[in-house]
Amino acid sequence: MFARLVRLQVERPWIPLGTALILTAVSLGFASRLRLYTGLESLLPESKPSVIELNRVTKLTTGISTVFVALQGGPETPVAALREAADALVPKLEAVGKPDVIRASTGIHDAVSFLSPRAGLFLSKERLERLRDQVRTHYAKAVTTASGLSLELEDPSPEDASNTFDVAALKRELIGDRFDPNRYPDGYYQAPDGKTLFILIRSGIPNGQFEQGAAALAKIRKAVSDVNLAQYDPHISVDYAGDLTEGVAEFQAINRNLVEVGALGFLLVSAAVLAYFMRLRTLALLMITIGVGDAWTFGFTELAVGRLNAATGFLFTIVTGNGINFAIIYMARYLELRRTGTSIPGAITQSSKTTWLPTLAAGFATGASYGSLAITSFRGFHDFGLIGGMGMVLCWLATFFVLPPLMVVFERIRPLPVAGAASVGAGLVARIRTNGINFAAPFVRLVSRYPKALTVIGASLTLLCTAAAVRWVVRDPMEYDLTAIRTDPRDRAAQIKLDKLGNEVTGHVGTTGMAIVTERPEQVAPLTKILVARRDAAASDKKPFEALHTALDYVPEDQREKVPILLEIGKWVRKARARHAVSDRDWNDVKRLLPPATLKPFGVSDLPASLSAPFTEASGLIGRIVYITPTLPNSNVDNAHYLFRWANAFRSTTLPDGSTVLGSGRAVIYADMWQAVVDDIPKAVVLAFLATLAVVLIMLRRRRATLLVAAVVIQGSALTAGALGFLGIKLNFINFIALPVTFGIAVDYSVNIVERYLHEGPGHILTALRRTGGAVVLCSLTTTLGYIALLQSNNLMIRSMGVAAFIGEVACLLAAMLFVPSVLRLLDRRTAKTTPPAS
Repeated sequence: MFARLVRLQVERPWIPLGTALILTAVSLGFASRLRLYTGLESLLPESKPSVIELNRVTKLTTGISTVFVALQGGPETPVAALREAADALVPKLEAVGKPDVIRASTGIHDAVSFLSPRAGLFLSKERLERLRDQVRTHYAKAVTTASGLSLELEDPSPEDASNTFDVAALKRELIGDRFDPNRYPDGYYQAPDGKTLFILIRSGIPNGQFEQGAAALAKIRKAVSDVNLAQYDPHISVDYAGDLTEGVAEFQAINRNLVEVGALGFLLVSAAVLAYFMRLRTLALLMITIGVGDAWTFGFTELAVGRLNAATGFLFTIVTGNGINFAIIYMARYLELRRTGTSIPGAITQSSKTTWLPTLAAGFATGASYGSLAITSFRGFHDFGLIGGMGMVLCWLATFFVLPPLMVVFERIRPLPVAGAASVGAGLVARIRTNGINFAAPFVRLVSRYPKALTVIGASLTLLCTAAAVRWVVRDPMEYDLTAIRTDPRDRAAQIKLDKLGNEVTGHVGTTGMAIVTERPEQVAPLTKILVARRDAAASDKKPFEALHTALDYVPEDQREKVPILLEIGKWVRKARARHAVSDRDWNDVKRLLPPATLKPFGVSDLPASLSAPFTEASGLIGRIVYITPTLPNSNVDNAHYLFRWANAFRSTTLPDGSTVLGSGRAVIYADMWQAVVDDIPKAVVLAFLATLAVVLIMLRRRRATLLVAAVVIQGSALTAGALGFLGIKLNFINFIALPVTFGIAVDYSVNIVERYLHEGPGHILTALRRTGGAVVLCSLTTTLGYIALLQSNNLMIRSMGVAAFIGEVACLLAAMLFVPSVLRLLDRRTAKTTPPAS
């Protein structure tokens, strides 16, 4: 079958090329529909309870994302100008409409107006009754003193002196300890320095829908630009923050990064190929071939997976760097044959015949190391393994289906002037142009001159790195600092600072808190009681959360008993005012706290928008949402150990009636991700190791070849893990992938050297290195450059993947090109000494 394919490629190359063109066009059509999802929930299976609950909460809630419009004034900008500008912006912003803008507000003015005359209802009945009695007594004393009827026969005692009508004390009593009168100056979301004022926008765009979020932000910016803020003060500037703003900015940065890193990786790989072969035509052939393989891979991705996530978004660079290796080995063999004068058909036939098995073995081994991740439940690993494993197979197919007929067509148009290598006496440029740059030369010299030293160094490094790897694993190599797996904060330091200030000024619980949505409103009270008990039972330094927030927080208990008491307090203060016992200044300070005569009990449905909005669902139902906020300081949420504790406190709660309330959100999603990673790591590593060795054994079917390849795999893996331990590199959701992939890399490089060595025969390891080693080094270089391109990512997790994979590449290359060949060199010398001469 293979011989017939080669004959077709040589005699009628347009048939396979036309077929490949059609397949590539169809694949590109599918690949163009791929979308990137950067939310953490995209890394878990959709059947996971936490993901199901998160999706349920997302559908039920409204205004689930926020945008802060920050108006910042100059040193001379008056506070009044900022407030006027903010008040003018609100109607423009609300005109944007739902779901982009559900509500915009400059502060809690409606809440202040609503709660002020009802503040006393939040006191206990006993405390309210005491206050009423004090007011009544103060009224009598104040009126008696004001009328001159107080005889004052003796000097008043300190206790009697306190029985004057003290408006300040009354105000303190009515406000109680629940409300900070200085928190919101005149009800505005205003920073303490008075130079920054926030407009809080509640948006109905979920934080994970970045394309809709970007469109909503564009409309918001347009609405702000339509208002001439300079008319209020020329120094007013506008900036944006909030979770929707931050999410969209990070998504756009990752998208830009995908293009930039992909382009950089492609350029670096192209430069390495050009430096090795020194021919633009050869570069074009290889780039077309890997381009076809990439197109097939990501067309398959759309059909099999349907999307990209944070773990798979950068696979283009990795698949390109790894997948081009098959074409490099094939091209190197083809040019080697053509230099000896072999005809085009003969070179095509011989290249296919001598390279298909080692490249297929390498491809299946690398694919198996990727594919071992596909059995895991963690979707980040599963999708990466599925796409990467199939990508290796498809790139191999592209190499042997597309590259041979391409070379035939190019040779017919303009034959390569490679028949006969350049003579030794020819100029350097001529030799390089004819033969290319031999990347294997330094390795050949080292192995030929210092095999014993390299063997000792290799063995010593392997033992040392094995010990370091064991120590690294025992000390727990996992990364628990979330700031180390996000976008580099230095790229958005100003926005992070503004976002933090916005959260502090507005006090919006929806930004840091996790939302729990019960099935019924009556479940809220028992749920909060159980959760508070869990919090209070924890040690002081192990508190799982700070507080719970519900709509009931703004609805006091026992209102029917308290309303008449509060009305009576208001009556006595008003009578004191009528009797001139309260000054104008004190009256202006206290009158807003006095209840109107129409005061009556109220419920959650009567709350003003600024209070009810965070607890209002899309259907308009209020009262089922509970927010659970983290312990202070908020930096705890960047510590995975704390997130586990927080998540376990509310992920599942059984109520007294037997019903269960589930919780989700960032804390639970992250905890589930980490648990999945920890569960999947051992089986993924073991399976990858066994799968790669099984592929080698099945494909090569020779014990010695399998042992030699296994030696490279073991040594390369030990050097990789040891280097990670020495450098103190922590494992996260992405860079762990570098460990099982290392097994495939080790097979990829070693199997070509070993196959050529066995083909040349004992005593010819240097020949194998000279003739195949250069291509192997180039394969490593292209893959390494692909990983180096990842270092340009602004995502710290992707960078760490580049570092870990780079280390694996170097380790496997040293094992395949230096250490194991040195051992073979010594064994061949020993065999030559002990073998009797032929008669």
